[in-house]
Amino acid sequence: MRIVSATLHDVELPLVHSFETSSHRKSSLRHLIVELTDETGTTGWGEIASPAGPYYASETTTSAWHTAQEYLIPAVLGAEWEHPDEVSGLYAKVRGHWFAKAGVEMAAWTLFAAHSGQPLAQALGGTRSTVTAGVSLGIEPSIDDLLTQVAKHVDSGYPRVKLKIAPGWDVEPVKAVRGAYPELDVHVDANGAYPGDEEAFGIFRALDPHRLTMIEQPFAPRNFLDSARLQAELDTPVCLDESVETLDDLRTALELRAGAVLNIKVSRMGGLSAAREAHNLAQGAGWPVWCGGMHEFGIGRLANVAISSLPGFTLPSDVSASGKYYAEDIIEPAVTADGGVVTVPTRPGLGAEVRTALIAEHAKQTASFTA
Repeated sequence: MRIVSATLHDVELPLVHSFETSSHRKSSLRHLIVELTDETGTTGWGEIASPAGPYYASETTTSAWHTAQEYLIPAVLGAEWEHPDEVSGLYAKVRGHWFAKAGVEMAAWTLFAAHSGQPLAQALGGTRSTVTAGVSLGIEPSIDDLLTQVAKHVDSGYPRVKLKIAPGWDVEPVKAVRGAYPELDVHVDANGAYPGDEEAFGIFRALDPHRLTMIEQPFAPRNFLDSARLQAELDTPVCLDESVETLDDLRTALELRAGAVLNIKVSRMGGLSAAREAHNLAQGAGWPVWCGGMHEFGIGRLANVAISSLPGFTLPSDVSASGKYYAEDIIEPAVTADGGVVTVPTRPGLGAEVRTALIAEHAKQTASFTA
């Protein structure tokens, strides 16, 4: 295959409900959409879902735009390749920039799947026809507001709720949710907000009796030592997210027993090929995995659904319906969840039509390239 043209779209969509993590609150999101076209006129779509600010990771929308425009797209334009596993090798000299790489490689994967006439999930080796979805809930102004949000999504059929926590917003919200929903699958996500000190360990010990499915990323990225010490003390599984950007990170975590669950984010790990390999490595080590999200628009959300169809994704993934985040999505049909279950698309390629007019309407800037 040979890519002969590419377009980058910088798109901003409003959120239907503002979302707060341990770092900041947001009411809209800007993501970059990657459009790759080969010599037959077939198009593949990818999404660079980097945050606008350097809080979750060091990348931002601005840095991803620069990296994709100056280094990644020039590397793939005109290059010959037979399988998307080869694409990351075209820009192997570029270090880091996993979100930007993930969007370009995702476009190559959807192009390959469309060109070969198979659904993206099938091309990746997926085995499921449906994927169980969970929802991620941000920090709310009050516990009553949080309980209102939990009730809304439980009533919609979602079987798992993830609660964002931060110092000062941790034990009490969990107690309230667990008290209201004794049997609900609940886990918490700290996004690395806690220092590895005794006070933080005390908070996590206080959370341990509440039958959480997991405590996600309690400490700063790559603080494997404190994570391993915490896992040794708790019955609750520790899940790693920001700490695992590469397969080498995962091997380190497995060797140190720095957790027991892996959140695989396609964007964080640089693309679908790396995400699939992380799935295989974790599955071989006995770690259950699930697919985390970055509030992706429909293109990235469908890629998450596809990777979640692999057999090792045994926990609910962040692939909830588009309508949970956006009044209008950039794909048709939008992702929907029936009783917390998302159907894996069976159409070739991405699995949905991309709404190019809506992308143009919400684009802040666009850049086009030819081989």
